[in-house]
Amino acid sequence: MKPLGDRNKHFWLAQRMAKLTQTDLVAAMERSELSQADWAAMVEQCRSCAWGEGCQKWLGRHALEGPEHEDIAPSACVNRTRFDRLKKALEAHG
Repeated sequence: MKPLGDRNKHFWLAQRMAKLTQTDLVAAMERSELSQADWAAMVEQCRSCAWGEGCQKWLGRHALEGPEHEDIAPSACVNRTRFDRLKKALEAHG
């Protein structure tokens, strides 16, 4: 089993992925679509992901070359379905 990655690093990777996929975490929390426990679980899931370095490079490439936003996180992202579910729930609220 792979050791968990740095909590702070993965917190920011998850934040950046949310921003890139236009998943508004604050709105999700305000609308009770995302609890503090849910967010903590997402960060912990990110910490256990084997794609951490690839994620960092992927996010960095987007920051430099674009596009500015993606519709969905890459398939290698362990939180891909969570980001997608949150984004769709927020869109349903209009």
